[in-house]
Amino acid sequence: MSKIPSTPVITIDGPGGSGKGTIGLRVATTLGWHFLDSGALYRVLALAALKQNLDLTSEQPLAQLAKDLDVRFNGDIFLAGQPVTERIRSEHCGNTASQIAVFPGVRSALLERQRAFCQPPGLVADGRDMGTVVFPEAVLKVFLEASAQERAKRRYFQLKGMGQDVSLENLLEEITARDARDKGRVVAPLVPAKDAVVIDTTGMGIEEVFDRVIKEVKQRLY
Repeated sequence: MSKIPSTPVITIDGPGGSGKGTIGLRVATTLGWHFLDSGALYRVLALAALKQNLDLTSEQPLAQLAKDLDVRFNGDIFLAGQPVTERIRSEHCGNTASQIAVFPGVRSALLERQRAFCQPPGLVADGRDMGTVVFPEAVLKVFLEASAQERAKRRYFQLKGMGQDVSLENLLEEITARDARDKGRVVAPLVPAKDAVVIDTTGMGIEEVFDRVIKEVKQRLY
């Protein structure tokens, strides 16, 4: 086995609703490592763009906003000093984030912000291009996937549990459209890294997925 770096990184990528955020946070907590929810950065940027009524089809203003973004992670997520953790979890914010993430200038502006999260004793990073672009030297790369129908159901019950009135049919359409955008990006498309461990979580519970991932972690680190 190759030497483990002083600040190792584990990446967990996959489409929305695959469980990567839940699993990533749990792995980080178990190891006592830092955790990066990279999607939150794009969602905060999306919220900031919506608040400023920016043209979501114009790359330059969005890239500039990304460079100047006043975002802070401290338990909750803050935009310009205001807590936005709940607001950025809306479907509208998520869809907007997917739209603006296609721009190379936006991704470039957020790249170093993401890499800055790599601090001792280690980092678990979840997203869509963590293993392919942001942390290509990660000691373990996991790619979680699930059918669009399964992911729509998960999101449906999640939002229902938050008291939101949602349509399963609409969620499936939005997830399918988001998948197409993410996979069709010219820069950093949603694909597994060549050396990633790919896990189809369709029909699997959280405990089962976590056990599978933590087994891979132990094989790489211990």
